[in-house]
Amino acid sequence: MNSGLNGKMTTGRNVITLTDAAAQRVKHLLASREGQPAAALRIGVDKRGCSGMAYTVEYVDEIGPGDEVVEEKGVKIVVDPMALMYVLGTELDYVEDKIQPGFRFTNPNEKSRCGCGESFTI
Repeated sequence: MNSGLNGKMTTGRNVITLTDAAAQRVKHLLASREGQPAAALRIGVDKRGCSGMAYTVEYVDEIGPGDEVVEEKGVKIVVDPMALMYVLGTELDYVEDKIQPGFRFTNPNEKSRCGCGESFTI
């Protein structure tokens, strides 16, 4: 990894890729945030759920030192540095279905998922 612009870390390729549907949803979410638009969405991983880990998605107003910044299809995604090794190579999609619309993570590092799909094991 090399230190990129403004001290942000870069790997030379995107840690996370986005489908067109995910990029459109991120644009919509960032633009429609109450108060003011956010700078980006942060992707992270938290220890929880029946399989041990779960993805987190939150608004980011400032990009911190060590954050991995992915700029793709006109949007910014920030990857928490502590989650980097868990999400390397992940594709982020957005699916609108009748039961559970939302972001879907296709992560080649996952070994298994819980039955509800909310948590995973590496």
